[in-house]
Amino acid sequence: MAADSSTVDAQVLGSTEVDEGALRRLLRRAGRTLARPALECLELLLDPATPPQVRLTMVAALTYLLIPLDLIPDFIPAAGFSDDLVALTALLGLCSTHMTDAIRLRAQRKLDRWIPLGR
Repeated sequence: MAADSSTVDAQVLGSTEVDEGALRRLLRRAGRTLARPALECLELLLDPATPPQVRLTMVAALTYLLIPLDLIPDFIPAAGFSDDLVALTALLGLCSTHMTDAIRLRAQRKLDRWIPLGR
């Protein structure tokens, strides 16, 4: 599927399009420091060389981190964030294993277009 300037191909996410404008606004609010790894993850998900099982695991980990329901509620001292830590560790491991220079470059170019330095 070809992407135009306002959408990003995202079949792996279970839909046909991601609203690029909404994503851009969200990442601008987050700032460049948080936007860069988010864009690298997005580019890794969309990269045709990324194996399907890696995409599925990434989507599962991101979904678990973003959905407010937890297996272990966050208000439980010490144990509350352990399940989130497992999902985050899985995500970071996949990114470090499958991230390429080309993916990082695409993410950096998108970051520079969406959130120019000095903004």
